This record gives sequence, structure tokens and C-alpha cells, in this order.
Amino acid sequence: MALKCGIVGLPNVGKSTLFNCVSSGKAQSANFPFCTIEPNIGSTIVPDKRLEVLESLCNPKRVIPATVEIVDIAGLVKGASKGEGLGNQFLANIRETDAILHVLRCFDDPNIVHVDGSVDPVRDKEVIDLELQLKDYETVENRIAKVQKQAQTGGDKNAKRMYEILLRYKEALEQGKSCRTVTFENAEDAALAKELFLLTNKPVMYVCNVDEASAKDGNRYVEAVREAVKEENAEILVIAAKIESDIAELESYEERQMFLEEMGLEESGVVRLIQRAYSLLNLRTYFTAGADECRAWTINKGDKAPKAAGVIHTDFEKGFIRAEVIKYEDFVELKSEAACRAAGKLGIEGKEYVVQDGDIMHFLFNV
Repeated sequence: MALKCGIVGLPNVGKSTLFNCVSSGKAQSANFPFCTIEPNIGSTIVPDKRLEVLESLCNPKRVIPATVEIVDIAGLVKGASKGEGLGNQFLANIRETDAILHVLRCFDDPNIVHVDGSVDPVRDKEVIDLELQLKDYETVENRIAKVQKQAQTGGDKNAKRMYEILLRYKEALEQGKSCRTVTFENAEDAALAKELFLLTNKPVMYVCNVDEASAKDGNRYVEAVREAVKEENAEILVIAAKIESDIAELESYEERQMFLEEMGLEESGVVRLIQRAYSLLNLRTYFTAGADECRAWTINKGDKAPKAAGVIHTDFEKGFIRAEVIKYEDFVELKSEAACRAAGKLGIEGKEYVVQDGDIMHFLFNV
């Protein structure tokens, strides 16, 4: 499941530094705009202590964690929606991602120039929001022109519903709001809306890049961002990219933990970022566990057993018969599949079973 989070932001806010910390890719990090010309893509492991526990219980030959792709997208400037700077490329790259990690500069440093001459994360956020909203407004108007006649003649029900959806988006955009602020109670409307692939309808997490002193509790810039996004369906994460870069250079786990303790942090910002990015994409994990392999498999929240089986192989979904399911907590308590089976803790589930985060599963199929 190749799902992508795109790291976006104005030039020189710490995007590439952050990308280098979380990804296996190597992005250039330099003190001038557009040092990242092509979008850098890296696949990064999703930290999950449950997989470590399963490894200790099963002692498998190999362990395969879940992954998520992180894309470092070139910095944006005012006028991107009209092609200024690297605008067209930026907008095309962001359209291909499933969620947005919007990095905001929340630190003062006279040695790192700001493209607008001063530090103001709320203004920076609004610059990018406006460019994305302008592009979405163009998309919405073009679609309205195409479906309006069909909708008004009344012959095409889907066209009428799409027209109403587009009008709601247009109203929000005209008010300076992102499309994600528009919600639909009807599942069919929500599905139709998703087909528009609007930039400001993607889930977003605002990543406040702070200095070392603000790594634990944030600062006035972070509070300003919180106030600015309180009506959005968005998350906020405080992270000190420079510190994360220093931590990444330490060779041993023990050294990294000592560094974090000295900073008063329980875990690195990178770990929190990856885990919350995974959640932002509405992803969940189930496991297969045994002597050969312990593996984390990625599914969407709400997926049923056959679809989850299809992540392993399409034949598993096509020929699905049933799933054997052990709850993670039961496996940890009883320490093996055999013990869970003997204790009646192994459930037999059919095609309608909704897989839960952390389930340990074995599929029976026939093709």
C-alpha cells in the first residue's frame, strides 16, 4: 500500500532537514530557496513497539515493519497557483500525495533567511493555503461549468449531487476556507466529493519547527498557529528539526535515549511524526506472527477481513474462506498461538469482520 505524505512549506522552514531525519532518502539541506528541485521520496519505517514484542515472543527469522512514503516537495512562493517560482510543479507534486505535512517555521535565527524577511508562521500558512485554495477554486469552477447543465435538466442524479457539492466547496473557498472544512453526512456525497481530488481537502498536519528551548512546550509562535487552525480538521505537532538531525547522527539507541532524557522528551519528534502521519492517512496495522516471520501489514481503517487478506496477496482476497484472529493483548499474555488456541482466545471470523488495529491474523483461502 504505497501511500504518501507530502512535506510542504515555504523555502527555508526546515522541510529538507526534517525529511532527512525521517526518511531513507537524501535531500539537500541548504540556506537558499529551491534547494530541493525534484520531489525527494523516501520510504520510512513506522515505529511500532508491538512488533518488537511479537519478535521477542516468536523469535522469527525476519521482521518486516509497516512503512509510509514521505515526499519532500520543493518550496512554494506567492503566485504558485499562477505558475510563479516552481508553482506548477509544486501543485502537481502535492496532488499526488494522500496527506500533507505542512512545516511552519516557529523559531528565530538571524543566520537563516526567511523568504518574506520575518518569522510569522500564521502568515506563512496563509500563503500556502491561499495558493492551494486558488487552484481548488479554479478546479471547482471548471467542474461546475461541466455539470451545471446536466444537473439542472434533472436527468442525471449524480450530476445534480455533484453540482450541489461543488457549490458548497465554492462557497467555502470564497470565504477563504479550505475544502476540508466542508463535511458531508451522506456517505455517497462524501465519496463523490473525494473524486474531485481537491488540494485543500487532503488531511493535513501542521508541523511547528521550533528551536531547542521550545522542543518540549512550544512557544508563542506555536500558540499563534493553534489559534489560527482551531476551526480546521487538522493536527499540530511540535518538533525541533535541528535536534532531530543531531539525534539521527548518534549511532546507538542508548545514546539517542540519553539525549532525549536530557532534553526532557520521552521519545523523538521523528517517531511521533511518523506515527501521527500514519494515523493521519487513516491507516491501521494488523500482524502475522510466527517462527518464519513477524510482519506488520497496512490497511485502511474499517477494512474487512477479505480486503485485509488481499494486502498479502490478491488470491487471498479472491478465495477468502475465513480468518483466524487473535487479539494482540491475548497473544502477549499467553505468549503463543498454540496457547491462545487452547485457551479459546482464537476467533474464527468471516467476510464481514472489520479488522481491528493490532489484530494477529491467519487467513484460509481457496482459489
